[in-house]
Amino acid sequence: MLDIRKYNKIAWDQEVINGNKWTIPVSSEVVQQARRGNWKIVLTPTMAVPKKWFPPLKGLDVLCLASGGGQQGPILAAAGARVTVLDNSPRQLERDSYVAERDSLVIRTVEADMRDLSQIKDASFELIVHPVSNVFVPDIRLVWKEAFRVLRKGGVLLSGFLNPANYLFDWEKAENTGELHVKYKIPYSDLDNLGEVERKRRLAKGEPMEFSHTLNDQIGGQIDAGFIITGFYEDRQGPEEKDPLAPYMATCIATRAVKLLE
Repeated sequence: MLDIRKYNKIAWDQEVINGNKWTIPVSSEVVQQARRGNWKIVLTPTMAVPKKWFPPLKGLDVLCLASGGGQQGPILAAAGARVTVLDNSPRQLERDSYVAERDSLVIRTVEADMRDLSQIKDASFELIVHPVSNVFVPDIRLVWKEAFRVLRKGGVLLSGFLNPANYLFDWEKAENTGELHVKYKIPYSDLDNLGEVERKRRLAKGEPMEFSHTLNDQIGGQIDAGFIITGFYEDRQGPEEKDPLAPYMATCIATRAVKLLE
């Protein structure tokens, strides 16, 4: 039985070394712009989160959940928030610490699994920012329950996640031919659904293992945890990614959810 937390921790440390675009810290210029009030962040590949989705950031206690890499956290800190970045990858957290030192920001970092926030007390935050990342854990309802617990009443959860349709197709064939062929059922798991040869190849290369999730678990899971969904939009990969599905449908989803006062 593969310890998926340990495996994906090492895999994402390697992604930092490889220069994955989600591990590249923001520039000092972006930080300075955020200090002047000119800022934006993404939960999904290309679309900026609407400003109306955010509470006022000055002095706000914010958790960037599974959001290391020196991107969202430093921008929100520069905009005036009190930021904690939690991630499973130490090297991803080092990116946030690097930007904090470089640009004189205060950012707390916590190494932990997004499904287990036991290091954090109840009602610690007023805003949680959770960009596309729960694809790297098999059981996301734990993520929503923990997010609800550590959020204060009236707090906001901003989440990005993949449309499960991404995992229907034979991506190796799509990359080679440009044609989309349905091959898998949803929910999907790299560990359970890949052929043995391909699974062993990916494990040998140390590539992150991914898991699809139903919309029942992504959206319904938030509602079942106690959240009220108050915002929704779709996004897709940019043209530089050459995603064969993106021309036909939005491949990512973002939601805004609130923990009610009562």
